[in-house]
Order: sequence, then structure tokens, then C-alpha cells
Amino acid sequence: MLYIHYYKSPLGNILMAADSVGLTGLWFEGQKYFPYELNIEYKEKELPIFEQTKKWLDIYFSGYEPDFMPDVHMIGSEFQIKVWSILKQIPYGQTMTYGEIANKIAEQNGGIPMSAQAVGGAVGHNLISIIIPCHRVVGKNGSLTGYAGGIERKIKLLELENVNVKNFFIPKKGTAL
Repeated sequence: MLYIHYYKSPLGNILMAADSVGLTGLWFEGQKYFPYELNIEYKEKELPIFEQTKKWLDIYFSGYEPDFMPDVHMIGSEFQIKVWSILKQIPYGQTMTYGEIANKIAEQNGGIPMSAQAVGGAVGHNLISIIIPCHRVVGKNGSLTGYAGGIERKIKLLELENVNVKNFFIPKKGTAL
């Protein structure tokens, strides 16, 4: 059984989803792929994981780095889970490029090259946004490329973490990662 609950953030309403293992989804209302993977039976219910996640989000949206991580249950392909695991390692207030993530995966795969575009697809389908920080991923040369929650939210999330977004730019459509 899947459970859902809502959170009102300064950047818009957020839908949370969880199963018996942990948080399975966190989406801004109306974002691309919203609510991705909610095609099975679910029930709205208050659960301890949602209380833990709301506490984490309260701290985060207050401008501080939470010192704990809610239990998450990453559901995806082996490749997606590898990418999302790397996202979890990007420190608060820092960014990483799609190419850097591709290189890390190539290292894990014994040097087999990986495309930044493939990484971009996995990043874009991250089910647990903010907590698995896909907003910290930028394109080559400092471009602020797509974010399923919207580029404006990506900028706000990075600013919240004191990232100087003036060092980045928004590329024209079709620009490589």
C-alpha cells in the first residue's frame, strides 16, 4: 500500500508518498512527472515518515542544512538508483555537473563511458526531489539546465543553500548538458 500526505512549502504545495520502507516520492504540485509512479492504490494518511519528512523540510526551508535524512525508498532502474545515490552525496550548498556524475558512474562500472544525457534523464526522473537533491546538478560551463519543479524553483533552492546563482546561466533550449 502506498500512502500520501501534503506539505505547504514556501515554493508551493508538495505531495509526499511513502510505503512501508520509506519515502518514495516528493513532488511540487504541478511539476513535470507529477505525481510520477502514483498509478497504484494509495491512501492519504499521516505516518511517522511524513512527520520526519516535514521536520526535515521545515529545517531546510528555514535556510539550514538538516542533520538527518528521512528514510527513503528509491524505486527505479539500477541505473537510476546509481544516479540518485550520487545525488544524495552532493553536499549542501554545492553543485555537480551531469558530466561529473557520468564520470562517477563510469568509475563504478569499471571505466565504461556514460553519457551526460543519460544521467540527465535519470536526474529528471528523480522521484524524491529536494531530499535527493537533483536541484544541485548543473550543466557544463555552469548552465542551470532543467529541473522538473521548474527552473525558478531550482534557482530558489540553490539560493536557499547560499549558492551564488549569479555564477550560472540559463541556457537556450537544446543546449547540451
